[in-house]
Amino acid sequence: MSETSPILQWTLISECPIPADVSELLVNGEVPVAAYKTLRDSAIFTNKRLIVRDAQGLTGKKVEIYSLPYSSINMWSTENAGRLDFNSEVELWTRAGHIKVKLQKGVDIRKFDKLIADALL
Repeated sequence: MSETSPILQWTLISECPIPADVSELLVNGEVPVAAYKTLRDSAIFTNKRLIVRDAQGLTGKKVEIYSLPYSSINMWSTENAGRLDFNSEVELWTRAGHIKVKLQKGVDIRKFDKLIADALL
């Protein structure tokens, strides 16, 4: 497959408890399923979408929220870490473009892959 530049790139550090304040972002019938710590905030899988919160600035009070409905994902791939490569990678091809998610050592790539598959299939 030809190489394309991602429109977005996120790094997930470790699985974490679902943040309590995520409920204010959810719509009726939406339920959080799993959460991951990012460099400065968190990524939350729900039964309808992936929400990535990105704290910005020196104080982190400015927060940008990305919402990726599963219905916009056309295809995905996962690549587990090798002997010398510590990060696993997930690539999502969406209607908006290509998104790359790096998973640091310790994040279960197969659990992550199953979260996507459960949401899409």
